[in-house]
Amino acid sequence: MPVRNIREVKIGLRAKFRRMRENMTEQKRRRLDAEIQCRLLTLREYARADTIFTYVSKPIEVDTISIIKAALVNRKRVAVPRCIPNTHEMEFYYIRSLKDLEKGSFGVLEPIAQRCGRVTDLSHGLCIVPGFSFDAQGFRLGYGKGYYDRFLSRFGGVTVGLCYSSCVQWVLPHGYYDRPVDILVTERYVRRTARSAK
Repeated sequence: MPVRNIREVKIGLRAKFRRMRENMTEQKRRRLDAEIQCRLLTLREYARADTIFTYVSKPIEVDTISIIKAALVNRKRVAVPRCIPNTHEMEFYYIRSLKDLEKGSFGVLEPIAQRCGRVTDLSHGLCIVPGFSFDAQGFRLGYGKGYYDRFLSRFGGVTVGLCYSSCVQWVLPHGYYDRPVDILVTERYVRRTARSAK
């Protein structure tokens, strides 16, 4: 069935999944986040990765603060994004602790560029990708700005989407430039997509 207007449909879906997440109790969110983190940290792809690329979560997103702390304890290199002003591009910087972060674009915590080294090698590693929703094929419903779509077109490592199972759809509308993640992790299961056979 053809999608009449992919942009309109995505706007409606973002509103739907935002409401679902906002209506989740703090207790339930913490429980689901802990289960998702446990599944992520036991992935063989996580064990093999020397660098973890990850967003710094906002309250509406699956928590990555605990994941960042765990990765640092596991002696992984942790890289988080910083938006480049007046563009829809972002760069990743290595952080050594949460003290290397400051409030930046859209109120999100970003690395302090003067204190952190910029990542120049995007050929490997594991990248945790944000999204309101993911589908069975690994396509994501992002925030509509295109930051991650542009970054992922240059990234050569393994990509992982974190999502509450209630926000997963069988099929999401997607465009030509949208790239599916390799692995989808929810509190209930891990699903490897067709792309993950690397």
